[in-house]
Amino acid sequence: MTTVNAYAVSQPKGRLVPFQYELGPLAASQIDIRVESCALCHSDLSMIDNEWGISSYPLVPGHEVIGTIAAVGANVTTLAVGQRVGLGWFSSSCMHCRQCMRGDHNLCPSAESTIIGRFGGFADRIRCHSSWAIALPSGVDADSAGPLFCGGITVFNPIVQFDVKPTHKVGVIGIGGLGHLALQFLNRWGCEVTAFTSSASKTEEARRLGAHHVIDSGDSKRMQALAGQFDFILNTTNVSLDWPTYLNALAPRGRLHTVGVVTEPIGVPGLLMNLGQRSLSGSPIGSPATVDDMLQFCARHQINPLIEQFPMSQLNEAFDRLRSGAARYRVVARNDM
Repeated sequence: MTTVNAYAVSQPKGRLVPFQYELGPLAASQIDIRVESCALCHSDLSMIDNEWGISSYPLVPGHEVIGTIAAVGANVTTLAVGQRVGLGWFSSSCMHCRQCMRGDHNLCPSAESTIIGRFGGFADRIRCHSSWAIALPSGVDADSAGPLFCGGITVFNPIVQFDVKPTHKVGVIGIGGLGHLALQFLNRWGCEVTAFTSSASKTEEARRLGAHHVIDSGDSKRMQALAGQFDFILNTTNVSLDWPTYLNALAPRGRLHTVGVVTEPIGVPGLLMNLGQRSLSGSPIGSPATVDDMLQFCARHQINPLIEQFPMSQLNEAFDRLRSGAARYRVVARNDM
């Protein structure tokens, strides 16, 4: 048995306090990761607050882990003790269903989430199936890489899945933890990139991150003037928007895609969908292979999340900053246990 030192909440909207639990024997296909850092994600807040009604307590959040392998199961041949890896939202999938067999492990109906029904990454050790621990390539900064394993892959996956082309005109709604990465990816992909934001203070930074144009999403006249221009618009926010206006901004065969978890119904006129053959879609994170592709792309183009760092012993202060919306743009907790 291995004792794990972690931080847990005992009730919805609770504060994180030290917590210990025991890991049983390591399965043949599993690995243990010695946690170096774990980034904070809005999904952690949703789980802490039981916003989705699926949390169980005590809850150890944290699913953007960077660390080194401490132990490998008997059947693990592709990873080795001491190797630096990352772990994101999923910690296991069945490996035999139709989705897994065609490479869509992130759509596996029995996939295991890193923080649902088990203990997550705000700890000194975490266990997962070896296939979901992705080796960090040379050129990716380990100190800031954690957010790539959830926030990064969340915005990278639809670029691949929906065949976004370098010739496309694309838009990104929301310049935050997800949006600031989407701007970097799409700019390096070769697209003409427009950032939609309601925060004028983010205009210059959005341009530095890769936006060729920045639009005030509250300027209704400017928004209406964009009709028919975009091949792909990516929503990274979790709030209700003027969906018809964004749909109307799509070119024929254009797609409005949301990765932000919008909990309210998305109301769109069917006529806007039919005219121009427009699409509305959403997606979760990507497969292990797509995560690896994203990391290689980041290494090639020197793409890094913009982060703020806290020691893990100050997780409550770190979450307060995330909850306030003041973080620019991701918060990473360094293990100091």
